[in-house]
Amino acid sequence: MMQRRHLLQACALAASGLTASGRLLAAPVGSPRFLLVFLRGGYDALSLLVPIGSQGSYYREVRPNIAVVATTASPADRPGAVASPGPSALNGDWGLHPALQTSLMPLVARRQIGFVPYAGTDDLTRSHFETQDSIELGQSLSGRRDFGSGFLNRLAGLVQGAPGRLPGSDAIAFTDQLPLVLRGELGVANLSLKVEPRSGDDKLRAALAGMYRDHPLQDRVAGAFEVRQDAARQIAGVASAASGAAAMTGGLAGEQVSANRGAINARGFELEARRIARLMRERYALGFVDVGGWDTHVNQGAASGYLASRFEELGRGLAAYADELGAAAWRNTVVVVISEFGRTARENGNRGTDHGHGSVHWVLGGSLASGPVVGEQQAFEARTLFQNRDLPVLNEYRGVLGGLLARQFALNPAQIDLVFPGARARDLGLL
Repeated sequence: MMQRRHLLQACALAASGLTASGRLLAAPVGSPRFLLVFLRGGYDALSLLVPIGSQGSYYREVRPNIAVVATTASPADRPGAVASPGPSALNGDWGLHPALQTSLMPLVARRQIGFVPYAGTDDLTRSHFETQDSIELGQSLSGRRDFGSGFLNRLAGLVQGAPGRLPGSDAIAFTDQLPLVLRGELGVANLSLKVEPRSGDDKLRAALAGMYRDHPLQDRVAGAFEVRQDAARQIAGVASAASGAAAMTGGLAGEQVSANRGAINARGFELEARRIARLMRERYALGFVDVGGWDTHVNQGAASGYLASRFEELGRGLAAYADELGAAAWRNTVVVVISEFGRTARENGNRGTDHGHGSVHWVLGGSLASGPVVGEQQAFEARTLFQNRDLPVLNEYRGVLGGLLARQFALNPAQIDLVFPGARARDLGLL
């Protein structure tokens, strides 16, 4: 739930968005909304966006056991073998994992989703934690880092109170703890998707109400608790859903659990996507949610298996999010899905993949202008691999997000430089 140390910050910053009765005003439906979905663990982008056509042969060569390709059942050669579909072609070079056929291909047909291959950060540590941190900070890799300033917090400071926007703090993290990306000068709430409201909330509310009785902040405190309780009602029942999803995935390796940083899994996101959408539609301009379970060193599978199941759950969640927002709000919404890095082009000895570099970013929204595959690209071949192992980064994430956010929120170059200091925004024509 919203952490207590952030509660009074949120109260004060929501002041101008409260009516005389202490109720928070709803966000206008036509307002721009942005949701960042962070896949913690470094997902295998070459299983999402599959090389096909002329570059498909090298892909199958380096992934003899986990390439996402169509197969036919051959019980004589492989006892128990079953047929599996291949990727759905997006263009002549790339296909989409078959687990996303039902959920996301309709968005492809409506030009409401685009993929940016060869995307990511210039951070070369291949460390989950260092790379996640550097992405969330959005700062230059050279020079001193300010760990108290995440790029979404800086963006929130620019868009709050803008014409057509809800005054006050209108950003939220759907996480257990406030993530680095939303830490900073602006007070931002976080709401856990894993636990139900605690009985102690009523006692806390009563204590703070008494403390601020006849104080200028009295209505603000009451209004903030009203927002908190309304959000809690939207999330009610998540504890049982999350525990059931955790039981389905079984035990995870220690590194994967650590890399998740407490994020919900893809099944949990699927279950909660509609609740997140309702809260974003009604109150918030900026949102963040992280989804764990993507560190696939062992037995990641191909057209089916562990990773395919995670894609299927995530895809259904994203489709449900778009549906629940409704056509009007979806037209003004952008969702970006990123991860700290991609994974190696070659499969390892455990039929999995190891930490890599370049990845694929997903961009969804009701008013995209281009797709389904955009950005700088090159052929997927042995000679183009970065350090003879990974996808290179040709579309640096700060530039890509800078160009996207500039278009969505009508920000000028000086403002984008505040969000991503020193980065050069690149407009890929997505909006």
